[in-house]
Amino acid sequence: QVQLVESGGGLVQAGGSLRLSCAASGSIFSISAMGWYRQAPGKQRELVAIIRTGGNTNYADSVKGRFTISRDNAKNTVYLQMNSLKPEDTAVYYCNAAVVRDSGAFAYFWGQGIQVTVSS
Repeated sequence: QVQLVESGGGLVQAGGSLRLSCAASGSIFSISAMGWYRQAPGKQRELVAIIRTGGNTNYADSVKGRFTISRDNAKNTVYLQMNSLKPEDTAVYYCNAAVVRDSGAFAYFWGQGIQVTVSS
């Protein structure tokens, strides 16, 4: 099995910063992409940022210029540096990984989610 464990969430004032981390472990052969999604109350889950093996990244328009996704391939860990946070960034943030397992099977895995709250 594969586990994704997120950390780094919490409460911050508007304009502040947080750094989320997500470490993947288990029967992993390789990870092609890792990303962050978020879900605010009453809204659908949305993509925040994604980073692929070669370092190619994509961001939601709402976070461009404020958030930076990065990755440590050796540690199977992805980070999300969030600066200039706004109250509308308040949500549960989920880590996602596209994993090729040791068995050769491909699957997507999700973390348990971590709360980010930005106060005005």
